[in-house]
Amino acid sequence: MKSCNTFFCDGRIRRPDRERLNGHPARAFWFTGLPSAGKSTLAHIAEEVLHQRGIRTYVFDGDNVRHGLCGDLGFSEHDRKENVRRIAETVRLFLDAGILCLCAFVSPLRANRQAVRDIIGPCDFFEVYVKCPVTVCESRDVRGLYGKARQGLVENYTGISAPYEEPESPDIVVDTSRNTIEESVQSLTDFILQVMTVPCAQKDAQAPGKAVRFP
Repeated sequence: MKSCNTFFCDGRIRRPDRERLNGHPARAFWFTGLPSAGKSTLAHIAEEVLHQRGIRTYVFDGDNVRHGLCGDLGFSEHDRKENVRRIAETVRLFLDAGILCLCAFVSPLRANRQAVRDIIGPCDFFEVYVKCPVTVCESRDVRGLYGKARQGLVENYTGISAPYEEPESPDIVVDTSRNTIEESVQSLTDFILQVMTVPCAQKDAQAPGKAVRFP
């Protein structure tokens, strides 16, 4: 719990100042989907495209953060919840720094993703559903984790021994089983560049469930 003896300190330079210096707004794009659906691949390639356009970016990768910030967490429901909470709080700091964040996490439960949205804020949070059937994901699994999960060697593996709850109203759906990587990245970066021009109030006014879908 937060100590009652800590106090928030406002600096003289604030997020709008940093965004003006960067020349673009900060936003968070949260990639969710089954393991091996293509979340990290899309996020890293999209980052390269955006970087070449002069946009300051950072990719939060699910495996990478478990080597440090979340290295003490497992894959129980409680630990998954704490994992995404820590990431959401970190992303919020990066947004304050004016950075566009690409966050690739399985984050299988809707309640946990909603908690992330609540921490980051609805104006800055965009849910990217990287859609792919479990059979296709399993065929791509170069690490063999699906196979180990089916043998009972990996516990709480999403799609096999742990559930995945599809987003009900994502901001964009990218079906990587029907599109090439190039097509998926193009659709994704087009979407990111488009929504970066949408003011917060206009995003709030959009009706839920109106996800952009490719194809």
